[in-house]
Amino acid sequence: MTLKQKIQEDMKQALKSGDKKTLKVLRFLLSQIKNAEIDKGAELTDEEVLKVISKEVRKIEEAAAEFKAGGNESRANEELEEAEILKKYLPEPLSVKELEKIIEDTIAELGASSLKEMGAVMKSVLTKVAGRADGRTVNELVRKKLS
Repeated sequence: MTLKQKIQEDMKQALKSGDKKTLKVLRFLLSQIKNAEIDKGAELTDEEVLKVISKEVRKIEEAAAEFKAGGNESRANEELEEAEILKKYLPEPLSVKELEKIIEDTIAELGASSLKEMGAVMKSVLTKVAGRADGRTVNELVRKKLS
């Protein structure tokens, strides 16, 4: 069963059980996946579906931060609850130590020694950690290791 099929099955279960919040979130997610498939012109792979989910989680968390900054705690909490529903479909995130090890191995593998090679290191690391680490965190750690 593909990740998309799993999401569709979970959406059906939410519909049957009357879980309106999960139903709303999964319907939205499936529409985003469908949009990405239209853009690509083909079915998405599980890896590509993970990228869509990660992107949506990031958007929701940013919106929650904005609501919190604006003093709307209840709306921020709603957004965070939606993000938690989506996070169930993401693989277990890497710890900082695991991520640092992958970055160090990649730097050694590519023979990178300065910030000029940061782009190549980032591309390689992000491919290896697909969906398991935040791009900003990877960027900060790579920058720190190369400087």
